[in-house]
Amino acid sequence: MAAGELNGPFRALPNGVEVRVKAEPRSRRPGVGGLAPGADGPRLRIAVTEAPSDGKASAAVALALARALGLPGRAVTLRAGAASRAKTLHVAGDPAALLIQLEGFCA
Repeated sequence: MAAGELNGPFRALPNGVEVRVKAEPRSRRPGVGGLAPGADGPRLRIAVTEAPSDGKASAAVALALARALGLPGRAVTLRAGAASRAKTLHVAGDPAALLIQLEGFCA
């Protein structure tokens, strides 16, 4: 996949991957996986137990994705959607390797 080309909820970039997610705060079963429909296409579903107040859920979503990928928390940053359930995250690293890992969460 070429850099910048959208593949489901993922877009390869020269320095990592952009991931469109649907945050599910206050979930009883936290985890990363599955796709959720969005107005702009599918999004990776990330459920966290934190409430959506003071940015706690946004931080938890980024950390959950980093842990699921085996990366340090600083490797995943929020790009858009701080006050929304529809968020865009940036995952730093090798785009090809990250895409393979991320596609495993879509089943």
